[in-house]
Amino acid sequence: MAEGVNRREFLVRAGWIVAGVLAAESGVAMVASMSPKIQPGSFGARLNIGSVDEIRAIPVGAVVPFAEQRFFLSHVESGYLALYRRCTHLGCVVPWLPDEASEDGLAQRGRFNCPCHGSVFDRYGVVHAGPAPRPLDIFPILVEGKDVIVDTGAIVQRSSFSDSQAKKV
Repeated sequence: MAEGVNRREFLVRAGWIVAGVLAAESGVAMVASMSPKIQPGSFGARLNIGSVDEIRAIPVGAVVPFAEQRFFLSHVESGYLALYRRCTHLGCVVPWLPDEASEDGLAQRGRFNCPCHGSVFDRYGVVHAGPAPRPLDIFPILVEGKDVIVDTGAIVQRSSFSDSQAKKV
């Protein structure tokens, strides 16, 4: 005579099945998150920002935003800097304010102001006021043939500015 499953055994088995399904889903999600898919042209990738001629046309003292790619291209006397727009204090997004008084000698107006805690940065990314402990981070700039590339997957932290950080194009 075949004996059926009682209610207690059914609930125990159902609980183990649900736990197994949740564990399997968690494992799949964990494995998938270990290899993020970086889209071409998005943050974390190598970005073609223009031709050498286009970049050379940017005047000294100009700051060009690349909002979706999360950096600013700053043309300083010694070359170009790709400044990460994240404040080095607590990571707030630092906007470029072209109408504010300048903190450097390249132009009379324009600086970066952190809206969270008031850090002020110049075109070189050097901090002039506020709680930020160091300059804005930079990304490497490469010249490949006639193209200028910024590698947003390689954040470079720095303690000060030196001319060697700026890329000549």
